[in-house]
Amino acid sequence: MTGLIADIGATNARFALCDDKGQVSDIRIFAGADYPTLVAAAEAYLAHVPLRPTRGIFSIAAPLDGGDQVSMTNHGWSFSVRDTARILNLDDLRVVNDFTAIALAVPHLSEGSDFYAVGQGGRLPGAPIALIGPGTGLGVAAIVFDAAGQPIVLPTEGGHVTVPVQTAREFAIVEWLLQDKYSHISAERVVSGKGLVNLYQAISALDKQPAIDADPAQIMARGLNKSCPRCIEAVDLFCHWLGSVAGNLALTYGAFGGVFIAGGIVPQMGTAFADSRFRRSFLAKGRYKDYLDRIATLVITHPQPGLLGLARQLMA
Repeated sequence: MTGLIADIGATNARFALCDDKGQVSDIRIFAGADYPTLVAAAEAYLAHVPLRPTRGIFSIAAPLDGGDQVSMTNHGWSFSVRDTARILNLDDLRVVNDFTAIALAVPHLSEGSDFYAVGQGGRLPGAPIALIGPGTGLGVAAIVFDAAGQPIVLPTEGGHVTVPVQTAREFAIVEWLLQDKYSHISAERVVSGKGLVNLYQAISALDKQPAIDADPAQIMARGLNKSCPRCIEAVDLFCHWLGSVAGNLALTYGAFGGVFIAGGIVPQMGTAFADSRFRRSFLAKGRYKDYLDRIATLVITHPQPGLLGLARQLMA
């Protein structure tokens, strides 16, 4: 039976069909802002495919409690799972966290073609794996393995932990964000697309410089080409805090199976990411530097790991 799989993020909704062998086809990407509801986006997709699926599995960038109602964290869509299945004529519809889908894909990724390593460190077979991924927001998950070697995904809301602050400059940036924008500065507030904008605005205010109306891609580009000092600092802090939070995850889970970095931002940085403060900040845990130095940090480059993970889950 044909299945409908959908990886629904805060910015884009990725739809595809999946057959009984787990083969994915007819991938299409829709901008979430172009559709008032998830159902509208799904119906737009189904209008373009030749087969009508009878079952589905969606991954959603939202906390899930097992209930019927789902509300996205960084997007306005809210929906009933039962009503969505009924409207789309699906006999069965499952919903999982977006980083659960990526985690399900990790055991099927190949080094070199689907991910690459940053820094030293290795991977211990059967050991826990941690995932972190800056995109519109910041996703976090982990994988542990049962006695038979089968993966068990631990979905989390770890992107909303409090950002780790150490220097006077970092304290000043967080203080500005607390005064001007938020009541709590989570890792997501500085390690995400929106986080890059937050950092640039805070740095500009602290330096008493005008902040131009720039989006995350522009800030990243100007930081990487060294054309804007405040963008350079924003990108540097983004990589630093990503490394620090990733190191916390590695310590929390004992992630000797590796720490994987997903999301759309880091792969676009190319070699600049390997040259950034990321790995140094990952290791900067005092007495546990040598412990962390044994753990690989790996950037996922597979174009659609969420859909790959959903296809595997649909077959289960």
